[in-house]
Amino acid sequence: MPATTNPPVHTILLADDDYSVTTSLALLLKQAGYASLVAPNPREALHKTAQEKIALVLLDMNFSRQTTGAEGLTLLKEIKKQQPQLPVILMTAWGSIALAVQGMQAGASDFITKPWSNEQLLHSVRTALGLAVANASAKTSQRLSREELDARYDFHALAGHEQKFLRVLEIIGRVSATDASVLITGESGTGKEMIAEALHRNSLRKDKPFIKVNLGGIPATLFESEMFGHVKGAFTDARFDRKGRFELAHGGTIFLDEVGDLDPSCQVKLLRVLQDRTYEVVGSSQTRAVDVRVISATNRNLAELIEQGQFREDLLYRLNLIAVHLPPLRERRSDIPLLAEYFLQSLGKVYRRPALALGNSARQWLQSLPWPGNIRQLKHVIERTVLMSSKDALETEDFNLALQMQQEESGKDGLPAVGSMTLDDMERAMIEKALRFYEGNITKVAEALGLSRAALYRRFEKFGITP
Repeated sequence: MPATTNPPVHTILLADDDYSVTTSLALLLKQAGYASLVAPNPREALHKTAQEKIALVLLDMNFSRQTTGAEGLTLLKEIKKQQPQLPVILMTAWGSIALAVQGMQAGASDFITKPWSNEQLLHSVRTALGLAVANASAKTSQRLSREELDARYDFHALAGHEQKFLRVLEIIGRVSATDASVLITGESGTGKEMIAEALHRNSLRKDKPFIKVNLGGIPATLFESEMFGHVKGAFTDARFDRKGRFELAHGGTIFLDEVGDLDPSCQVKLLRVLQDRTYEVVGSSQTRAVDVRVISATNRNLAELIEQGQFREDLLYRLNLIAVHLPPLRERRSDIPLLAEYFLQSLGKVYRRPALALGNSARQWLQSLPWPGNIRQLKHVIERTVLMSSKDALETEDFNLALQMQQEESGKDGLPAVGSMTLDDMERAMIEKALRFYEGNITKVAEALGLSRAALYRRFEKFGITP
């Protein structure tokens, strides 16, 4: 009796009129364990998505001699109208930024150009299917409590019970097992790096490298060398081969912090490695493939940067397949005592003071403060208090003294306390101060700040300032 085999779990619809393309794709998908169906035209594609159990659609953008992509976009919208949750990956030999953005805005999961990389295509398929499963389970399950989240995931370093924060934990827990790119946004000091670490810790890549990169600290001239590495002799100071950050992260996760500060010329180079999963080492013509999960973070408004022409819209869509926004500490006031106690426990181990505790009056006082520097500022104040006070039960006056000393020290150099303001906050405050000082005289304000009038007006628009 012949052995029986289980059918593939997922069936993928290949909506393309090119026989050679569908044949190649069907073979590739079969080798990866997927079944496939072919639809050579939009009418048949809609019929099969309605009649068959389709898990994902690979959709060509053109079914005639036209190369505008209009046919593919129209079919995408029809499929999404018919089955909103069905993931669709667009494919075209006539790729353009505008077409990619339109497709993603219309609900596509990803955008792949022909000729494709087999590894990149399969990566995109696996990610889209994984997210579809995660989204389906989220719709059928109830909101999880903190205890239930802790039972399912490793969130040991993330303290908090506030609902907005629990929602963030639920999202990262659900998508952690996929390879979906995640963009973490939020004010400075809200704990974006901690969320990135939790994503990696709960992923299938947890035993592989987790590489952190502060893109805001890498000059544009060194970007390729830092990210992709270089070979000996590639430039004057290249005395030995050096591995880049992507090579170090191979098989694991790369965390791109401060991605909103990336120079426009470097954005193109980053986009290529995210699209093709390939790069070239500086000084070498050999193309290398890389297998990484990408997590990025920024405290800047990328939508505004796109409008100002400072950030690529197609790069944003590559980075934020999943977007997570961390609430500021002022919107998590009920979590402040929990965070304070968490920091006290950690500091008690470091300074060998296990009896450290938070007094009742201090709880309410800490909750009443604005904390412009968010969790980072709270941690600094608590550590300073522990160092200054010999008491184990810390009260309001202990924390208040530490906070006042921090403010006094920051005033010595004329700058706010570290963690209390972002560079954007400081820039806006200085512009507003100059406007008041010169009573709205734009020419004098621009001269005082070392800006041209045009540059000053761009900042008015950026910060929403009405002169």
